[in-house]
Parts: sequence; C-alpha cells; structure tokens
Amino acid sequence: MKEHIWRIDVVVVLVSVAILISLIGYAQPLVIAPLDDYESLDGNVLFEFERADVLLIDDNMDFTTPDEYQVREGSKVSLEPGVYYWKVDGILGSEIRTLTVVSRVELVLVEVDGGFGVTNAGNVRLNVDVYDEDELVGKKKLEVGEVLKDDGDKFVGSYDDE
Repeated sequence: MKEHIWRIDVVVVLVSVAILISLIGYAQPLVIAPLDDYESLDGNVLFEFERADVLLIDDNMDFTTPDEYQVREGSKVSLEPGVYYWKVDGILGSEIRTLTVVSRVELVLVEVDGGFGVTNAGNVRLNVDVYDEDELVGKKKLEVGEVLKDDGDKFVGSYDDE
C-alpha cells in the first residue's frame, strides 16, 4: 500500500512539474521581429512580439537608460542612426536583440522655382559645400528633407556629426 501511494506521489509531482514548465514557457515573451543583428536604412522600425506589454530600447546592453514603450504586440518606433539593444517584458523578460539604423548620406537634385537645388534625402543632417566653377562659395547645414537652392554648380554633402 505504501509503495502504491509513493508511486502516485511521484506521478503527481512529475505532472505538476511538467505543467509548471509549460506555463513558464508560455509566459516567456515571443520575440518575432526585427531579427537579431538587423540593419536598416530606415529609422522607422516595426517591432513584433507576443505576450509582452513593455518594449525597452537602449544604446547599451545593460539597459541603464532605456526608452520604455507601453505597447501591445507590435509597435513602430522612430530611431536615429546608431546601434540599439532591445527586449520586451511581460510576466517574464525576453532575450536581448541588437539592431542598427545605418546612416545614409544622400543629396538629390530637385527643381526649385524654375532653377535647381538639392534636398537632403538621407537620414542624417548634412554639411553641404557649394562650389561655382570649382571654387568653394558657401557652406550650409541641411536637415533631413530640407531643400537648398543656391547659385552653385556643384554640391558636395558630408555627414554632420555635431
């Protein structure tokens, strides 16, 4: 009789442990996107996950100063160029993933008031040198999306790291 009760106890304990393990596995947030080591030229990043309600994004892996977003299963966040670490928290925390928003320097020729100019079509502020007949005639700072109309015949853009 004692041996029979002992076997029942073992079965009950094993079933309880199996149920507990499955509940913990279900409580763990499921991180879907972006993939680890994701790189993008677009700073608008879509985060997809399940079983979590807080998205944490930081520029260091220790999450000492994270940006915290209260969200439900998916959120689009605008990020400046740089390397970021992110995770989600629900009942339990998720794995930590890395993503990089790559700087893009791009000047595009546009028609402006019957003449021509350039627009900053990249994702970072630019320093633009304006030349006329190979002579430097001006230096401008151009924000993302800003249009520059000038009398120069050559425009050279470089990343403004200030």
